[in-house]
Amino acid sequence: MALLLILVVPQVYAQYDGSAIQKSVRVMMDDEGNVEVVHHIRESSHKVLLRFIDGTVSDLEFIDRFGGRESVDVEKDAKHIIFLPNEGEMFVRYDLGDALVLKGNIWTLNFRYLQTTTFVFPDQVKLLFANERPVFLESKNAFRCHGCQLILEYTIDEPRKSVYATWEDRTFPVEIMTFADIENFGFSQPGRQLHFQVNDKDQFVTVVIPIELLGGPYTVSLNDEKILFHEYINNGTHVWINTKPDAAGEVVIMGTSVIPEFPIMAPLAIGFLILLVVPLLRKTSLH
Repeated sequence: MALLLILVVPQVYAQYDGSAIQKSVRVMMDDEGNVEVVHHIRESSHKVLLRFIDGTVSDLEFIDRFGGRESVDVEKDAKHIIFLPNEGEMFVRYDLGDALVLKGNIWTLNFRYLQTTTFVFPDQVKLLFANERPVFLESKNAFRCHGCQLILEYTIDEPRKSVYATWEDRTFPVEIMTFADIENFGFSQPGRQLHFQVNDKDQFVTVVIPIELLGGPYTVSLNDEKILFHEYINNGTHVWINTKPDAAGEVVIMGTSVIPEFPIMAPLAIGFLILLVVPLLRKTSLH
């Protein structure tokens, strides 16, 4: 198989008649930080340019509509290729280095590409962050972006810690997901708050709270200063609160309702019902 194309590196200039029309772009990451990119290119009757995603391109390969493959050597700093007119769709596949970076325990991809792109993550990833906003992944572990410029961040095998909030005779499990060291978890009924010590900075912290225990709206503070947080899932029984403290210290999650309100009101309600029912019973007994 001979695919007609011109490989263009920064030192070479060639004329072309427009950008390649792409049917799809997929960026696939594995649990070791390797990145594979596949562009699905539509047929063209004239010369077109395909831009690579920013990074170091290697193992460049072209796959035609019949499954035929051809590998092509590529300069380390190549940014694009130019196709001569081609009949039929084809795929352009390559490995992308120097793009996905591990910072602490967080994999980070600084991404900018104008085509609609589907990102596929390792199975161990259930939560990622796009510009620090949480995105919950569904079963396919994929996230689609329409012509995006964003910073993607995610962790793999993030530790989960179960802690417990107790009030009177009831105990509520609370789950904290983070690589940060967490200690001194507590629950304050009068203050309508959960609190704990975080000993590491710049780590995502996700707290899964039973709504029956502590209801929203919520505020989150670090060392008595309000900080940014996201409430990104509410399934009717639990809420997910996520934040990323930029320093060590005490994190406080404050709500507006708290579980003991119902047990406290119950005796009052029973007493009120007795006041209503007793006169009725007396009237009934007279007849």
